Amino acid sequence: MKTIIAEKPSVAREIARIVGAGKREEGYLTGNGYNVTWAFGHLVQPAMPEEYNLHGFVRSNLPIIPETFTLVPRQVRTEKGYKADSSVVAQIKIITRLFKDSEQIIVATDAGREGELIFRYLYHYIGCTVPFVRLWISSLTDKAIREGLKHLEDGSMYDNLYHAAKARSEADWLVGINGTQALSIAAGRGTYSVGRVQTPTLAMICERYWENRRFTPETFWQLHISAKVQDSDGVVKMPSVEKWKDKATATALYNNVKESNTATVVKVERKEKIEETPLLYDLTTLQKDANTKYGFTAEQTLDITQKLYEKKLVTYPRTGSRYIPEDVFAEIPKLLAFIGRLSQWSGKIPQKPEPTRRSVDDSKVTDHHALLVTGEKPLFLSEDESKVYHLIAGRMIEAFSEKCVKDVTAVTVECSGVVFSAKGHVVKQAGWRAVCKEEQEETILPDWKEGELLHLSGCSMTEGKTKPKPLHTEATLLSAMETAGREIEDEELRQALKDCGIGTPATRASVIETLFAREYVTRQKKCLVPTEKGLALYS
Repeated sequence: MKTIIAEKPSVAREIARIVGAGKREEGYLTGNGYNVTWAFGHLVQPAMPEEYNLHGFVRSNLPIIPETFTLVPRQVRTEKGYKADSSVVAQIKIITRLFKDSEQIIVATDAGREGELIFRYLYHYIGCTVPFVRLWISSLTDKAIREGLKHLEDGSMYDNLYHAAKARSEADWLVGINGTQALSIAAGRGTYSVGRVQTPTLAMICERYWENRRFTPETFWQLHISAKVQDSDGVVKMPSVEKWKDKATATALYNNVKESNTATVVKVERKEKIEETPLLYDLTTLQKDANTKYGFTAEQTLDITQKLYEKKLVTYPRTGSRYIPEDVFAEIPKLLAFIGRLSQWSGKIPQKPEPTRRSVDDSKVTDHHALLVTGEKPLFLSEDESKVYHLIAGRMIEAFSEKCVKDVTAVTVECSGVVFSAKGHVVKQAGWRAVCKEEQEETILPDWKEGELLHLSGCSMTEGKTKPKPLHTEATLLSAMETAGREIEDEELRQALKDCGIGTPATRASVIETLFAREYVTRQKKCLVPTEKGLALYS
């Protein structure tokens, strides 16, 4: 008998159907030589300090660094402290029996770092020695599961993934337990939760908050002219390149310009501008767009995408790659044709021999390739599910469309010693910009030549104020987490963070939610605002 273990019941049911394990038992499905069971996420976790006989927050206990980490069933908080979750304990007993009666274990937890840790922690906690192999798939379609089962790999191939996950888990424990206790003891009252990723993330929110609140607006003045277009009733409005903080200076220049009836074209630049197609979505870029367009939180977007994955409609959601490998690229024409048959995207599919290859690079594919739709029909979706599904579908069309090509014109004119400018563009090839109709209205400038004299029809002076950087939204915070470290002065540290930022695509949403749960941050419309408690921890 072989035992297959999935990360959750819904995935186990799909795999059981494929392998013919149709008989339902308590905690698993069986049949055709297979038992198919499941976890509920992490069934086993590193123990809290109490397991090491260290109770309360005591200065002399710090730092707490276990020689070896003890694993325990997942805990739930009660009035009398933490205790093992009874449903988890029951499932562990079922899995233990199935493992020990098996000739082979097939690991079908999510194909990623956290999925690997879910199985390995459980395997070590049980003390199991049965050999195991890995099912590694990027979607839950019948075809993907069948292909995966034909190409199972020895479990030892994923040892490094497990070691990376274990190191992260233990680092989280060490920073969280010691940091929380040390800071809470230092504060003298209350509990201040500290986390390896959560606290730098809070710092970014607080830093932006203080930068915004302490910002002193400065008043400035700017001049504007309107130049007549020859042989038409049209005018071109142009702002001054410079802005002035001194009103008297601006006023004097305004009076000079006002007295002049003409301006001279001093520079005309015409060039072709190419806008490359956007890359496919990874989880973080999907979360950013869903937040900007629909106000979804990062957690909401992840939950919705996970549901779409379990409905076999999209590929694995917790991906950090925006690229696909060559073998997946071979499937793209068929997937684009499928998307083109959906009513929302009718007529949007590029009609050309081969899709653009910008998102194709085997070397940049991590555990999983970029997010794609699978070609299964999206039936009976909720409104939110439909929004996220079509974000992914739309991005696929954009990514494999033509580049957007524009003719851009920049004109510089001078009037009474003041320099003004105007920009225009004409779209030669809309390309990917036409897919979601993001292209802005064309601005066509006259065919002015350098040295040409322009007749003015108007002049004005406006007053403005400088603005601070806006407060973080979830979209901008996700970007900041993704690119964290860019401003670090230490070259070695900056390089270490360069390509990864802080957190992972899979965990950034839960980190942000933890800040809300700990009452460090609140939402004001789309903005993230630190609470007094959050600012106290930051200081």
